[in-house]
Amino acid sequence: MVLPDKAIDRVALYFRALSDPMRLRILNSLRESDRSVGELAEIAECSQANVSKHLRVLSDAGIVSRTARGTTILIGIADPTIFDLCALVCDSVARGLEKDFALHKALKNAKRT
Repeated sequence: MVLPDKAIDRVALYFRALSDPMRLRILNSLRESDRSVGELAEIAECSQANVSKHLRVLSDAGIVSRTARGTTILIGIADPTIFDLCALVCDSVARGLEKDFALHKALKNAKRT
């Protein structure tokens, strides 16, 4: 598939939003339910200001959404297919780790002989 430059820019924005470990932790904590910024800060063990900064990036990419419930703003997943993408990446990383482990084991056995 050939993508126009504007589409490529949008895809890059999406992947850039996923390129930070803290943002991945935030997404992982949203798997179970919507959460407030305070809850996310507590789970991620960082300040609310830091969480808000990361949420802005995720929101700009269309990955998370905000919903008002009374005086509380809840953050939720706007695009549930994000977890399908994460599963693909995790599977790929796992295969790579299995290869690394097999190589490590082979090298360790070769040193013994």
